[in-house]
Amino acid sequence: MRKIRLALPSKGRLAEESFAFLERCGLRIYRPNTRQYIATIPSKPNVQVILQRPGDIATGVRQGSLDFGITGYDVLVEKNFGHEEKTLVLHDALGFGKCTINLAAPNESGIESVADLRARAQQLDTPLRIATKFPQLTGQFLESHDIANYRLIDAEGTLEIAPMIGFADVIVDLVSSGVTLRENGLTQLSEGEILRSQSVLVANRAALRERADVLTFARTLLENIEAHLRAKESVMIVANMRGESAEAVAENMFSHSELSGLRGPTIAPVYTRNGEGKRWFSISIAVNRRELDKTIAALRSIGGSGVIVTPALFIFEEEPVRYRAMIEALER
Repeated sequence: MRKIRLALPSKGRLAEESFAFLERCGLRIYRPNTRQYIATIPSKPNVQVILQRPGDIATGVRQGSLDFGITGYDVLVEKNFGHEEKTLVLHDALGFGKCTINLAAPNESGIESVADLRARAQQLDTPLRIATKFPQLTGQFLESHDIANYRLIDAEGTLEIAPMIGFADVIVDLVSSGVTLRENGLTQLSEGEILRSQSVLVANRAALRERADVLTFARTLLENIEAHLRAKESVMIVANMRGESAEAVAENMFSHSELSGLRGPTIAPVYTRNGEGKRWFSISIAVNRRELDKTIAALRSIGGSGVIVTPALFIFEEEPVRYRAMIEALER
């Protein structure tokens, strides 16, 4: 049986972010040099990492030549249009590669909204020319907004220049900050957002059903990803606190909602040199880092001191929610 194949973007920012993300999830990628398109995960010798273009990843996972892949949701939807049942999205919010697919028109065109675009298309004797890398998504969007008099121009590379050189009237392109559009004299159309996208983890549905090793690795991926993302916004707090007993300290902490932790605080006796061990306790809780200031203030208000704050790398639960969702989807 061949090795499990995990595909990652081969170049650009998405490649860098995918490598860094998996390393933070405890799955370091080893790539001897940037000219090689095969890599490994040293801790998972049965996994082969294939480096490809995002569009090829979406196609390869759908066709079964790849078992798993990280690609953009925008590319996945476009490439799998009409074949969605062959690919299963395991995680739809990895947190990087965020962008939108938007309609944009030249500033001087007078087209500022989808309604303007519809009116312009109706006025023209010839079809409205729309340059796009996403013909399926674009066509579906236009039809849903009753825009009929148009012609899609399949284009690769830089689309922002297309209206300026007379190649198209408007464009449909990926937008992250919008700076590139503005610098090239283009405006995003009001209500012209076609799709909101970010990086997603996908798998071949048949491989998950038919190969036990693929299913096992799917759980590993989801365990590590979920645990990392859950811990990303959390910190661990350890502090000393006086109290008559562990129960009394816990009761004192539960009077402040900021100090409840995941399920409650861990409390242990502190043995001091001067014999005050029965009066001091060490408490530890995991809290959202955005609530850190409130948490520290609440601890101090009930006598907490010697507070230590450290980042949380992973927070594992009994079973990843998305793993259970995957199993249920396979059973359906």
